[in-house]
Amino acid sequence: MADLSSGNIVQLTLLILIGFSIITWSIIIYKVWVLWRVNHSNHAYSTQFWACKEFQDAEHLDYEQSVLGRIANVGFKLLANVRENASTMLKQGNHIETIMDRSMRQQINKERKQLETGLALLASIGSTSPFVGLFGTVWGIMHALQSISHAKSASIDIVAAPIGEALIATAIGIAAAIPAVLAYNYFLRRIKLCLADFEYFVTDFLNLAIINLYKSNEE
Repeated sequence: MADLSSGNIVQLTLLILIGFSIITWSIIIYKVWVLWRVNHSNHAYSTQFWACKEFQDAEHLDYEQSVLGRIANVGFKLLANVRENASTMLKQGNHIETIMDRSMRQQINKERKQLETGLALLASIGSTSPFVGLFGTVWGIMHALQSISHAKSASIDIVAAPIGEALIATAIGIAAAIPAVLAYNYFLRRIKLCLADFEYFVTDFLNLAIINLYKSNEE
């Protein structure tokens, strides 16, 4: 009964590691698609934004499908509010720019949280899989020692199966951890590049917004 229990525990460990591997590759495929969609939609919006002859024309672009569009929409809403209260708010030019900057960067933080979805799970799988595999290895060795003790023999037939299970557990643990760690580092770098692009866009948007705001007021 002890042998059967030991074998079942090793098999359960293997199933857990296989589950980790499936989850890892599912996240990888999903994140590749998400980042491709973000880059594609942002490129399309950016092209349309900079093609507008007047700054106000960009306010009517479709913003819902791209991160840059949603960030710009926050800025345009604040600009509309400023225009409605121009007599009092334009006297606080620096204050307006600060409010816009803070609001748009809050939107960046919201988008960042969406982009980082799944990264914590990848990091957890990458860090725990080798230890789960090691647990299976240790348990397999214990199973082998029990088999030797019961059979009172150390022949290859007695120890081959449990030792084989132990080695497989180690291999699968490493196989699950390596893609998770590599994918985590890759996606983290890609997200940092995306965030840098968002920051550059906010800076350019603020400059254009302030110039346009005071230009409109002079007219």
